Amino acid sequence: MPFGSSTILDAGPFDGVDPDEFVRAAMQWHFTPETGSRYWLDRAERLAFDPRHDVKGVQDLSLFPDLTDELREARVTDLIPRGYGSQARLLNVFDSGGTTGAPKRVVQMDDWMRHGTEQVGRRLKDHGLPVGALWLTVAPTGPHLVGDVLQRAAAGLGSPGLGVDMDPRWVRKLVASGRRDEVDAYTDHIVDQCRRILLSQDIGVIAATTPLLERFAREDELVEIINGSAKAIIWGGTHMDPDTRDLLRSDVFPDVPVIGMYGNTMMLTALVERVGLTESEPCVFDPVSPYVFLSVVDPDTGEQVAEGERGRVVVSHVSKSMLIPNNWERDTALRVRPAEGHVGDAVADVAPVATVKGETVIEGVY
Repeated sequence: MPFGSSTILDAGPFDGVDPDEFVRAAMQWHFTPETGSRYWLDRAERLAFDPRHDVKGVQDLSLFPDLTDELREARVTDLIPRGYGSQARLLNVFDSGGTTGAPKRVVQMDDWMRHGTEQVGRRLKDHGLPVGALWLTVAPTGPHLVGDVLQRAAAGLGSPGLGVDMDPRWVRKLVASGRRDEVDAYTDHIVDQCRRILLSQDIGVIAATTPLLERFAREDELVEIINGSAKAIIWGGTHMDPDTRDLLRSDVFPDVPVIGMYGNTMMLTALVERVGLTESEPCVFDPVSPYVFLSVVDPDTGEQVAEGERGRVVVSHVSKSMLIPNNWERDTALRVRPAEGHVGDAVADVAPVATVKGETVIEGVY
């Protein structure tokens, strides 16, 4: 589908736009006084380059410093591009989990909600998720992105959803202060809510974090119910190591597809596990052209590592509603060649770093 320069930023995730052209259009949008947000227009004055002239494509996003720490204090209204004018529809303000300090904040405009939901929904359909099945989502809601992503994914499949909320920030505080007994009590509280739902409802899709799935696996009754009714399990939030993934897929839930989802607030979406992976292949997540670009780099030099090598994950989100370039995530991963039609790196075997800027990374139940 052809797009003019004024409309390319409205392109959907499957419209086949050129990612470099999309990035160039985004630079014009975010750094032109009539259309850019107050945050980026003010910040442009302190950049060592001119984004409208020097950023010619995806690779040039690395010119930006990682400015995500500034999103901890930025005013929400300063993040909305002026180009939306009176038509601006701000649906949500999302907070990061606060793993490495005070939460960062991003905005979700109506158009990005539609694009993000479309790409997640298409990937889940590619995995064969049933239409209309009852979902149980066990994930943070409120200011956290993941609950919204999963709820909209269920709705996109025509599926009603039941939910159990959690507070990852509180659990991290408990872990940091060594209050393990309270962590266990809180986890039991979440599992008890899930048990009531699983015993009384015919749940077809379960979306939960890794620690919760591991906790389910300790109860034979829950394992039997899930294997008897679920058509798919989606895991995300906290990371899942290869051994745990293999155990859940082959021994605990052998008859239920176990599908990974990798995302966070700075991506403003989620990446769904690549379809068609064999039992021996690692869990791979592809970027989402033309919006989310990944790079796996040497943490000391910033240079891209070789395919198959582990490095630090760097993520750039580029859309009409938000620009979050060159964000050094709190993750490491193996660099993988992306699927056809996507630009940047794919990532496999994602794992957390131990510390970020002196802050210990604590995942807890999420």
